[in-house]
Amino acid sequence: MIDIVILAAGKGTRMKSALPKVLHKLAGRSLLQHVIDTSSQLPEAAITVVTGHGSEQVRESIANPVNWAEQTEQLGTAHAVEQALPSLADDSVALILYGDVPLLELQTLEKMVGLVAEKSMTLLTVELADATGYGRIVRDAEGHVSAIVEHKDASDAQREICEINTGVMALNSDDLKRWLPQIGNDNAQGEFYLTDLIEIARNDGYQVEPLQPATEQEVQGINDRVQLAELECHYQHCQAEVAMRNGATLADPARFDVRGELTVGNDVFIDVNCVFEGKVQLGNNVTIGPNCILTNATIADGAEIKANTVIEDTHVGINAIIGPFARLRPGTVMADNTKVGNFVETKKAVVGSGSKINHLSYVGDAVLGADVNVGAGTITCNYDSANKSLTEIEDGAFIGSNTALVAPVKVGPGATVGAGSVITNEVPGEQLAVARGRQRNIEGWKRPVKK
Repeated sequence: MIDIVILAAGKGTRMKSALPKVLHKLAGRSLLQHVIDTSSQLPEAAITVVTGHGSEQVRESIANPVNWAEQTEQLGTAHAVEQALPSLADDSVALILYGDVPLLELQTLEKMVGLVAEKSMTLLTVELADATGYGRIVRDAEGHVSAIVEHKDASDAQREICEINTGVMALNSDDLKRWLPQIGNDNAQGEFYLTDLIEIARNDGYQVEPLQPATEQEVQGINDRVQLAELECHYQHCQAEVAMRNGATLADPARFDVRGELTVGNDVFIDVNCVFEGKVQLGNNVTIGPNCILTNATIADGAEIKANTVIEDTHVGINAIIGPFARLRPGTVMADNTKVGNFVETKKAVVGSGSKINHLSYVGDAVLGADVNVGAGTITCNYDSANKSLTEIEDGAFIGSNTALVAPVKVGPGATVGAGSVITNEVPGEQLAVARGRQRNIEGWKRPVKK
């Protein structure tokens, strides 16, 4: 079993925010959520999150089934881990992580846990070009960690060392429970430091096995908004590279934003400033125009999403054309070869094969058959201030411009509705419905003027 302890008690003063630091977002998810999502993939993992500042806010933000512990006084990292001890099983592997270090990879965590053995623990280290201010890793002749020397205490030779401590470690939980009470706070800050475990472990005859991540960004912590922006750029660069290797051409990889999970087929083209949220799947030969936002959407092969289109919880069929300036809201299903044009909004609408809603229309709570043509300015009046009702438009129907369809209402197959009509009753198939007042021209009428 693996007991994961995530330290998330800090206030994050340098963030200059009322929001707890671990709740600031990277790629659409909180820093803490990133750590939970990754570490929970370890087999037989139980997670304990240690909170402090903004404890209630942090707990409300996380839906995952985790254990909670609270550090009411900020007395150091060892003291924070101590609050989690009641949740730890006997003879498990304890993995210590940090809520403001969001990009650790699962493979790194798996390797750390795998290195823990009898009389040994694992410490994650990283090499930096400039290690100023960090605790240096001193190794023995066998390559094991013999000590962590803080920068201010390091000799000139030790300051030449580029390998530094990340604070991320894995060890047997029984050892952790035995060693934590031995840590004192006889230091300038009067705090209990988890790094003291290294010396205690060595004195107890244990080997400290160092492990390094694939990139230094994996272990980069967030202390201010500048660092948050830097890590966001790194994350998006990695997402762009994955998309391109999987078959997408990006007009500009630096203007590409994934805030969830994006799957792309072959020969996909994505223009600039597009945002992908939740789970988005793009089929083969899909084109996404500039400035589009896609959330929890499936776009089938050959579909084209034109500029400035917003799509949420929607399926778009093969060779469909959507936009520009269209909004497809949750529950929309666009069949193959459909078309939605500029300034069209749909919501909970099923649009049949070959049907068109070309411009300036609202279609909500509606089912459209195949080859329906909806003219400009048409709306489905689906809400009576209390209930929402269904509009049905059957195969081959033609809806003239500026029509209001007052639901519940049905337009039969092949029927035509004249422009400017307000339809409140069923239109039988193959018939023409005209529902508008007779025009009157009033002579001598004077337009009002301002007083």
